[in-house]
Amino acid sequence: MILDDTDRRILAVLQRDTSLPLDDIGAAVNLSRNAVWRRIRLLEESGVIRARVALLDAEKLGLGLIVFLMVRTNDHRPGWLARFAKATRDMPEILGAYRMTGDLDYLIRARVADVKAYDALYQQLTRRVDLADVSASFVMEELKDTTALPL
Repeated sequence: MILDDTDRRILAVLQRDTSLPLDDIGAAVNLSRNAVWRRIRLLEESGVIRARVALLDAEKLGLGLIVFLMVRTNDHRPGWLARFAKATRDMPEILGAYRMTGDLDYLIRARVADVKAYDALYQQLTRRVDLADVSASFVMEELKDTTALPL
């Protein structure tokens, strides 16, 4: 799908607040309610809009610790990767898992309550898949965290 400036403006509005009424979105991008609805539907059908979600306050939910796990493995076979990917998908504390270039094989971003909860996450992960080395860094201060993509 080729996006025009109006699509990008609609997406920018939706990234800030997806609960806005169609009339408000239309006013922001200078389109009628029906035109906005059609464009949003096309953006959803094409996969540009993957989902509409609520962004929750992790601190208020008792998940105050962000941890990055740096993972190295000695096994790079497809079967191992499938088990690792399944393990990371199945663990709700893990918010992101990425295969990396360079010295690091994988980077995991997780949210947990505290260091004890991190240890439980670590133990669960290492029981599910063989890892050569895991090191963790705990976030001291969150300077920026956004889901909004640059448009």
